[in-house]
Amino acid sequence: MDILINGESRHFSSPMTVAELVLTLNHAGKRIAVERNGQIVPRGRHGETMLADGDRIEIVVAVGGG
Repeated sequence: MDILINGESRHFSSPMTVAELVLTLNHAGKRIAVERNGQIVPRGRHGETMLADGDRIEIVVAVGGG
């Protein structure tokens, strides 16, 4: 499965959910927003939202500062 993550093409050997992708990218536990093909994926749906070949994913990580 090939998907575009933040503009970078990535290949994964098996299907996965948004939650599994977040774990794979080491973003678990972080304050993030995930967009799939132009639509925000609510955090409560990360575990049930399956990714598909050709998906466009944007992940934004909130960074504190001042």
